[in-house]
Amino acid sequence: MKIISKLTVLLLLSSIIVSAQKNIDPTPEDIVLAKKIRESHDKDDVAILESTENINFDLNKNESKVIVNHSVNEKLMNINHRANIQKYEFYDSESKIETFNIKYRNDKNTNNYVVDEFYKDNDLFYNDARVKHTVVNFPVQGYTYNYELEKRYEDVKYFTALYFNDEFPVIKKQIIVTVPEWLNIELKEFNFDSAKVEKSQTKDAKNNTIYTYTLTDIPAIYKEEDSPGRSYLYPHILLIAKSYKLKGKEITLFSSSADLYKWYKSLVDTMKDDTSVMKSKVTELTATAKTDEEKIKNIYYWVQDNIRYIAFEDGIAGFKPDESNHVFENRYGDCKGMANLIKQMLKLAGFDARLTWIGTKHIAYDYKTPSLAVDNHMICTLFYKGKKYFLDGTEKFNSFGEYAERIQNKEVMIEDGDKFIIDKVPVTTNESNKEVFKANLSIENEKLQGNCSKSYLGESRASFLYIYNTFKSDKKNEALEDYLSKSDKNTHITNIKTSDLKNREAKLTIDYTADIENKVSNFDNDLYVDLEYMNEFKGFELKDRKTDYQFDYKKNYESNITLTIPNGYKVTKLPTDLIVKEPNFDIAITFQKTDKEITYKKSFIFKNGEIKAAEMTKWNDFIKKLIANYNQQITFTKQ
Repeated sequence: MKIISKLTVLLLLSSIIVSAQKNIDPTPEDIVLAKKIRESHDKDDVAILESTENINFDLNKNESKVIVNHSVNEKLMNINHRANIQKYEFYDSESKIETFNIKYRNDKNTNNYVVDEFYKDNDLFYNDARVKHTVVNFPVQGYTYNYELEKRYEDVKYFTALYFNDEFPVIKKQIIVTVPEWLNIELKEFNFDSAKVEKSQTKDAKNNTIYTYTLTDIPAIYKEEDSPGRSYLYPHILLIAKSYKLKGKEITLFSSSADLYKWYKSLVDTMKDDTSVMKSKVTELTATAKTDEEKIKNIYYWVQDNIRYIAFEDGIAGFKPDESNHVFENRYGDCKGMANLIKQMLKLAGFDARLTWIGTKHIAYDYKTPSLAVDNHMICTLFYKGKKYFLDGTEKFNSFGEYAERIQNKEVMIEDGDKFIIDKVPVTTNESNKEVFKANLSIENEKLQGNCSKSYLGESRASFLYIYNTFKSDKKNEALEDYLSKSDKNTHITNIKTSDLKNREAKLTIDYTADIENKVSNFDNDLYVDLEYMNEFKGFELKDRKTDYQFDYKKNYESNITLTIPNGYKVTKLPTDLIVKEPNFDIAITFQKTDKEITYKKSFIFKNGEIKAAEMTKWNDFIKKLIANYNQQITFTKQ
């Protein structure tokens, strides 16, 4: 037997490794391509050169369900010097991942370590979502991998949307949907006007209809906070399976909003509420109420104050409300459980209250589209004296008859026995959320001193109460001083007096005394006063932003500062005014003087609670002018 030397073995291994490395290293053409793509996408490290998604359908005859088979094939390229990314895919009790592979360019498996675990999110108490994920390491520019995914959905109703955009830029994307003869499905297109999506329709040998959508040079999903939901921003397709044929019989799925409601109602009908456990609490809450409206408020506010909101998504429980007795006894629930508890408590008190499905402003669709993608929230509708009142237990400090911006003007689906009612949540104006700051100041020992006040209405009040109630009980006074001084060590707050902070209906007021240092300078015969110490929106530049900026609510902020002119001085210089009027925001900063005082007024009104992407240049120009305005001083000269 011939013995092979260690040196020979090492040389053989080395040649094998070099040969394998050649098959996975980037070619000169790859490097050139990576550099070219990087020029167009200089904020991205990885690009998807090609992506193909194939969707086809099977039938589970035993359970009368349409199955979705979804496969994805991608070619990933590093367009920067080095990159590490996470590749991941979610699934749950209604789906399973059959293939999740990362391969080298030569199609050999990388044998990456894949983690398969429950998805954890601080906002979720429990959910059935799992995620498979792995780290993909790109050692050099131009390096590529092939990604393969095969996923199966056991019920077509849970397969709702196909998006073209990804977290990485996509050079070419194809979505191919193969629809069998027995399936009636609508492919509803959204945001195609802003994208040049090519579409074709053909038939194969089995008479399946094949829809092919192609889009090129697709930017990565915008990584910007406070943006509209992605259904507003990106081209996508909703898949609405309306019906299918089995043995000559047509079986309806989601052909209309009535079918969607019928399915929701079927879940509600399986609930077994035991309202006896809350009967004594309802009696207690209504016993001393002088009017029916007071009874309603007592119940609504009790749920807001005593039931902790948690997000609970577990298979069918992601759509089915929890029984009210569970929520009541546990003192926690998701939006569906809280809505059901409000409903059952109000019914015990003799009122007409009903479960209501709604999609928040994050979602672009309405109930003309029968899909589970249409809504993501549940509230309770109260029918009272010929009016509808929408009660959202998750909004902790909203008063009765006030609605959060996130549900205003959104369609609701209200239960009505075997039928349903479609309505809309009313819209309020920015004036209903008004926040006002007032200060009457004088100059004492080269400091600004005086009495100040703040007042809040509507969502500005609810926002303040939310912040205030996050303060620890033994630290509330200290935290409130810090809040009013804006954490400025030169501003000292004393003598704080507030209105009833448990009253979510009345105007909320805070009165206090302020002592502000480093705002007055004395040189020879002149006093220089910097009257700006609140600096509203000073650092609010929205640089390089591509999407609309959305506030939590329509803001209307007003500031009125009055400064007494010191004895023996006259005003020799006042800062200039700044006035801006745009479709979505009006800003006015003005100075006025009399013989005795100077009045400094500021008004920031965001009429629709947003700054449009088209207005960003004007907004950022305004911010520069605002900073320059804030840096101006008032000059007093000794007479």
